Amino acid sequence: MLGSAPRPNPGTGRDTTDVVVIGAGLAGLAAARHLTAAGLRVTVLEAAQDVGGRMATDEVDGYRLDRGGRPLSSDWPELARCPGLEQLVLRPFSAGVLVRSGDRALRIAPPRTVRPLRGAESAYAAVGALAGARRPAGGTAVGGTLGTTLGGTLDLARLRAQLARLAATPDERLRSRPELPAARFPAVRGLPPRTVEGVLRPLLGALLCDPELTTSSRVGDLALRGFARGGLCLPAGGAAALPRALAAGLPPGSVRTGVRVLSVAVDAVVTRELGTLRCRAVLIATGARDAAELLPGLRVPDFHPVTVLHHAAEDAAPPAGPVLVLDAGRSGPVAYTSVASAVDPSRARPGRALVTSVVLGPAAAEPPAVLERAARTQLARLYGVPTGRWRLLVAHHDPRAVPAAPAPHDPRRPVRVLYGLYVCGDHRDSPDVQGALRSARRAAEALRRDFGVGTRPRHPALPTAA
Repeated sequence: MLGSAPRPNPGTGRDTTDVVVIGAGLAGLAAARHLTAAGLRVTVLEAAQDVGGRMATDEVDGYRLDRGGRPLSSDWPELARCPGLEQLVLRPFSAGVLVRSGDRALRIAPPRTVRPLRGAESAYAAVGALAGARRPAGGTAVGGTLGTTLGGTLDLARLRAQLARLAATPDERLRSRPELPAARFPAVRGLPPRTVEGVLRPLLGALLCDPELTTSSRVGDLALRGFARGGLCLPAGGAAALPRALAAGLPPGSVRTGVRVLSVAVDAVVTRELGTLRCRAVLIATGARDAAELLPGLRVPDFHPVTVLHHAAEDAAPPAGPVLVLDAGRSGPVAYTSVASAVDPSRARPGRALVTSVVLGPAAAEPPAVLERAARTQLARLYGVPTGRWRLLVAHHDPRAVPAAPAPHDPRRPVRVLYGLYVCGDHRDSPDVQGALRSARRAAEALRRDFGVGTRPRHPALPTAA
């Protein structure tokens, strides 16, 4: 399993830590919090100079810029289950999602709660306004005057009813349905093709970062249900708020950045900077490709690439408000965009606006300069304001942003390689923040079982991260 990688020399003497966690991204830090809460000594090693991984946020000229542009769902239970994230502040897209196609638009508003709904009655009540008509910024009429691309009034009623039913559907029923590509929409039925293609496809493509919807329908159904139940949101202060909150609650000195791991064994880790670290177990919490370098033979999935464009709109701020804008007409490279500072004001300087736009699929691999030129024209149409004086702050491209999860997809891939060696990350679960956190908890539970450690912590509870 370890191939020809240099083998560690454990040396002599007592163990220096119980568990070495490799990777200080979301999964690694979440696992460290679970393990520390159970009374285990944990050392987290990170090759980069800061924690966060793909959940990093750069600060440029007074703006907070996420390297990934994917919104969260406030319906994800792992956000509340993970130690240190209980007090995480989530800023909702309170105006919901605006689907645009040419000069037509349709707003899909989220429920008025950020908590998971229970029971059919509460689900129908909360989602009653999910598919609504209004006149968005820019004066485009919607509702009864919708064009055939997005559907008419009867289509809106059907969409409202289908999303309400989906919001009330339990996990077991969704997982019992045939597993298909997400493009088949097995959880949403009875809608005309124009509504499916014009509304649901761009919405689900944005939720999955997969515009072709090759993702497993079970992953897609859960993503769409999460939207129907709780809407979308951004973490206050940027995506880095999650890993920083997790790291802040770990014992001082337990996270070591700038440390490159060369090889692993069940009882030791060899590093370039620190030599050999003794331990009782190793948990690899890196991305799939880096994990496979340490564990040859580990399956590496394909990936969905993502490019994020951050613009400073300092002269003509879009009047869209806290809404996620989807381009159903595919009039340019941007799949979805938002005035991120309207959702979370801390992301921009006072009196300025931050526009975050996301490019998905093959277009994401285009040179940033090419994307940016095309995006400016498209964004001017979507927002109805001039974009010529917008300033590009950052164009961040990640060719391995989201692990692909085609059918058949196992959302509970094993986290134990063998006793003393474990792996976690969104590539072991669902390909999103929820999956990263859930796989971290599963790995921590496997470690606790193997160590014979109970669920009650040995030490006082950690303080809640700020």
